[in-house]
Amino acid sequence: MKYVIGIDLGTSAVKTLLVGRDGAVHAEATREYPLHHDKAGWSEQEPEDWVAGTIGALGDLIASSGVAPADIEGLSFSGQMHGLVLLDERNKPVRRAILWNDTRTTEQCREIERTLGDALLNVTRNPALEGFTLPKILWVKRQEPEAYAQASRFVLPKDYVRLRLTGELHMDLSDAAGTLMLDVARRGWSTEVLEAFGIPHAFCPPLVEAGACVGTLSADAALSTGLAQSTKVFAGGADNACGAIGAGILSPGLTLCSIGTSGVVLTYEQDASADYRGKVHFFNHGKENAFYAMGVTLAAGYSLSWFRNTFAKGESYDAMLAGVDGIPAGSNGLLFSPYIVGERTPHADAQIRGSFIGIDGSHTRGHFARAVMEGITFSLNESIELFRAAGKTVDKIVSIGGGAKNPLWLQMQADIFKADVVALENEQGPGLGAAMLAAVGCGWFPTLDACGEVFVKHNRVYRPDEKTSSRYAELFGVYRQVYGQTAGINHSLYAFRN
Repeated sequence: MKYVIGIDLGTSAVKTLLVGRDGAVHAEATREYPLHHDKAGWSEQEPEDWVAGTIGALGDLIASSGVAPADIEGLSFSGQMHGLVLLDERNKPVRRAILWNDTRTTEQCREIERTLGDALLNVTRNPALEGFTLPKILWVKRQEPEAYAQASRFVLPKDYVRLRLTGELHMDLSDAAGTLMLDVARRGWSTEVLEAFGIPHAFCPPLVEAGACVGTLSADAALSTGLAQSTKVFAGGADNACGAIGAGILSPGLTLCSIGTSGVVLTYEQDASADYRGKVHFFNHGKENAFYAMGVTLAAGYSLSWFRNTFAKGESYDAMLAGVDGIPAGSNGLLFSPYIVGERTPHADAQIRGSFIGIDGSHTRGHFARAVMEGITFSLNESIELFRAAGKTVDKIVSIGGGAKNPLWLQMQADIFKADVVALENEQGPGLGAAMLAAVGCGWFPTLDACGEVFVKHNRVYRPDEKTSSRYAELFGVYRQVYGQTAGINHSLYAFRN
């Protein structure tokens, strides 16, 4: 059998998957790497840690699978979005990478809004938020002029790893769409944006489609990974674009809910005509000539992991959630807003923070745990309601990530979203999407759609319970008041945070 590899370069670890022509995952390997938080709101990583982790994971993958390197035809990437990697003229990083969850760039976001005005949404299709790449470039330009002067170009995280494996420098459209420098509809770097901030076109890498073949492994990369030098390398895509591919979100009418550290609700868009006026993100898809709209909850799964680490340290999730299914919908009047690291959709607010509201002396830890799950899902539902308000039909949602591993949470999603929620048989997220890009690139299938018919396997369908869904609809109306009622208080408290 022949195989391809999907490489998912995440924020905390890189995960590699070995996938056969049958669509089955035959082996996987993961390597972790550190995050650096030198100051409040800062989040950085060493690009070399990504390279070492990827090479190590690929070596582990080959060793554990027993597959002959000659039988592995290609590999591709999924990557964490927005992270700024500045390279000198020798393609060496001039500083650590500034990541998607870094929030130091509020001042630069306001500068972008003042400078571009209406062109910001008309061209980039997205608002200026701290997570995006252009604000990071402007921050380095203002605060670290010596580092900026050394920089000849920029890339995003997965692009740097691919550069080190192939010697070739590119960026795919789905990842470039998250930089605030791409003309999303025209699929090219925006001269208007670049000139407004004095950024030369040469500072931006050549653009390719996510499925483009950009070369083969270098001799050094082949030696260090154990792969054949002839292994084809495909550009790959942004993690959310690859997550959509891996979940089969490849045609109109399909929506994705992904609950990882952050949470994403994503819907397929056939063309660039949809206009959400910046209320949700609008990016190029990993599928050629397609797009997707996306809402983001910054602390989705992270809210639940924070709760466990704070109130149930050392317990498994199963132990912590034991008995939660016996608590009625609504957690007996206890609400949680998952704003513990700020929020993205529909409230682009880096200073808002989370709340438990309605605490009663009868509430147990189980009530709080269920309220956290409900609050995360309510936040994601705000994005779904934005899609529906724009005329989209959302009646079938594919759920992936941590939220897809718990039947209680899957049913909760169905009840709150008022839609059928589909779990996947072998959910591998963005890594599978990357493998699918490689499979199509190697000629196994004529299109991503055809590949999805083999690689993406639906499992159980969770349908909304009418009575529970009605109760959640009432509670959702209360939840939507929380942001407005607590924003002023949280903004005042922000000055007291260390």
